[in-house]
Amino acid sequence: MTDTQDSLARAARLSFWSGPVSPQPLAGGLTNTNCLVEDRGRKYVVRIGGDMIEHGIIRTTELAASHAAAEAGISPIVVHAEPGAMVIDFVEGRSLTPQDVRDDRYLGRIVELLRRAHRDIPRYFRGPAPLFWVFQVIRDYTHTLEAGESHHLPMLVRLLDTADRLEKAVGPIDLVFGHNDMLAANLIDDGKRLWLVDWDYAGFNSPLFDLGGLASNNLLSPCETEQALELYFDRPLNDEMRRRAMAMTAASLLRETMWSMVSELHSRLVFDYPAYTAEYLGRFKAAMLAFDALDR
Repeated sequence: MTDTQDSLARAARLSFWSGPVSPQPLAGGLTNTNCLVEDRGRKYVVRIGGDMIEHGIIRTTELAASHAAAEAGISPIVVHAEPGAMVIDFVEGRSLTPQDVRDDRYLGRIVELLRRAHRDIPRYFRGPAPLFWVFQVIRDYTHTLEAGESHHLPMLVRLLDTADRLEKAVGPIDLVFGHNDMLAANLIDDGKRLWLVDWDYAGFNSPLFDLGGLASNNLLSPCETEQALELYFDRPLNDEMRRRAMAMTAASLLRETMWSMVSELHSRLVFDYPAYTAEYLGRFKAAMLAFDALDR
């Protein structure tokens, strides 16, 4: 039995169902398996996955964040949870693409949704809340790569030195409750409003990390990136904020690169992680060239 088949069988056995169900796999999901289930005339998304310590994913934290995001009106409602499984109301809509994120018709709405998430979710979050500090994540990934004797080891010292430089450039931060995985696919348009889903990496962070992730994961142009920052902070950018934001955007790309390097060692999913690593390493190098040009 494959991992996907095992996850579908696990989803079918959940105690929430009124009777036999037939889970159907959904595309996406690089840290869990997602499937669609119909029961009692309603549709649900089931997320199957355990803790992933190598990525800092703790499912009880994800569940607490998902509940809080639902109460804040940011995400659909969690209707049931068991160890290693979460059942969420299905949203009739479509996942966004990077092209959508770059569209003026979406960018402002996404930034406003992020601002609401950052502000409102802490009001509803229950239990110990984590800190997602990207530079500590990078340092921890380094230890994981060393322990796994990754073939990327020769470049780690240079990457860590660069991360230290970026951390100093970011400087003191304001704390908000971050999503910390701003991929276009985590945004859903139901025709009336936007939803933000998948809280695997949720935790307190600088708002610059979500904004940087939004820019870097969706290939926003420098003009579009500045537009998003000015919409979020409701003021024109000065040179200091521009430099700090560029540093965090580069850090978000480095973290994504190292996430993929670690996944090359530990993930059992069928996915071309080496190609993903190469793509994001290229994006990171380009971001550092832009940062260096600004720093001259």
